Amino acid sequence: MTFAVTYSRAQIGIEAPLVTVEADISQGLPQIQIVGLPATTVKEAKDRVKSAIANVGLKTPSRRVTVNLAPADLPKQGGRYDLAIALSILAANGDLPSAALQQCEWLGELALDGQLRPVNGVLPAAIQCAAAGRLLVVPRLNGAEATLVAAANVMIADNLQDVIAHLHGLVSLSRPEPQAATALAGPKVRISEVRGQQTAKHALIIAAAGGHNLLFTGPPGSGKTMLASRLSSLLPPLTTTEALEVAAVHSVSSKLFDFATWGQRPFRAPHHTTSSIALVGGSSPPRPGEISLAHNGVLFLDELPEYSRRVLEVLREPLESGLIMISRAQYQVCYPARFQLIAAMNPCPCGYYGDGRDRCNCSITRIQAYRSRVSGPLMDRIDLHVEVPALAQGVLSNAAKDADEASDNAALQLVSESRKIMYARAGKLNAHLTSHEVARDCLLSADDSRLLDTAMDKLGLSARGYFKILKVARTIADLSKNRDILPAHLVEALAFRRLDSHDSP
Repeated sequence: MTFAVTYSRAQIGIEAPLVTVEADISQGLPQIQIVGLPATTVKEAKDRVKSAIANVGLKTPSRRVTVNLAPADLPKQGGRYDLAIALSILAANGDLPSAALQQCEWLGELALDGQLRPVNGVLPAAIQCAAAGRLLVVPRLNGAEATLVAAANVMIADNLQDVIAHLHGLVSLSRPEPQAATALAGPKVRISEVRGQQTAKHALIIAAAGGHNLLFTGPPGSGKTMLASRLSSLLPPLTTTEALEVAAVHSVSSKLFDFATWGQRPFRAPHHTTSSIALVGGSSPPRPGEISLAHNGVLFLDELPEYSRRVLEVLREPLESGLIMISRAQYQVCYPARFQLIAAMNPCPCGYYGDGRDRCNCSITRIQAYRSRVSGPLMDRIDLHVEVPALAQGVLSNAAKDADEASDNAALQLVSESRKIMYARAGKLNAHLTSHEVARDCLLSADDSRLLDTAMDKLGLSARGYFKILKVARTIADLSKNRDILPAHLVEALAFRRLDSHDSP
């Protein structure tokens, strides 16, 4: 037989389309030619495959070998096709039973001695392979990741020789041990560790309950970063579906999937020198950026005005849609980006404006220029604007803590219970309600409607700001276990809304 077929999976974003690997042996000079829109890393597979086959005691055909990766218009990247290419060549040469190859899909990069090296993007491939009803063979180091979907459909191998022996029926490839798909313990931080700042802590609970974006503004050392890092401790564990979404994004990133992070909500805190491509994703092929790596978790931007204006502006669309579409010449990739934005900034360049100690020497012009680094449209997308004042004298030296572990547990339970109310009512968090759902679930009395209309006129709020106030008020009502939005809930939501980043100091 001079023709054989095997199957593998490509990696396009978090999708894993099927790739049919065809090998044909014909008359001609001894060489391996790979076609089907392969990148350089795929073209180099011919040398890795040739050496690997020789080092396991077999020979490559002494004729022309053409390997086709179909579909031909799908770009192929990386060394993930090495194993499938090697097996198709051996089957076409009569060294392997061709029928056995088509029962499986093969992923793995070959070392020159025939060892199998791990590859990225195994989890999406495992999902698609299980749906197709075939077995998936992966390197041992990818085994734990593949078992997150269907352990019964996964086999692991250490080298090419073991795979060949398995196909001849001499040995059986082992199956990875199913990993316990349970959420690991969250970060060992507590909101009660933050001294003072009761208003900011209350706002943090509101943000955690409703999934709202939040901005802390205050002088250095007031606790903004400490508060933001406590948000993860208030969030409930990921569901299985959410955990798989997070794992799929991390699986296709530049680093291999780490099973130790399974079930944990992501907390990403990129430095303010981060580029726009690093934030939203890009390169070729497009990789997920920080906003996608923070999917179903938290994206914390400290020192918000220090970020490049161009970098911050790329956040506007993902904050609304919950996804990011990256288009390149050969690729168009869509990554999920449903993250919760928590930001922190100083009130002025020196940081001490309004701290009550008259330490600020910044002019009005400098303060306005500093705040204008964050655009009004971006500020408009942040639900809660919270002032974090400098700590009063004696707060830190007071031996009595603001709260204990019991209050932390109570806050976590309050967030969990309010989220159950939201999901029972609308199937989503309040921050993600559409305008139609807001009109249905955030009804106001006639007096409250007039109050909101007046506030909208006085504060110059946009239509987006109008709906965000209603969503926050709905969350405050849910935390209080009130079916209706009361005037106190609306007033509190209005208190957490600033004009914009260009307010006069």
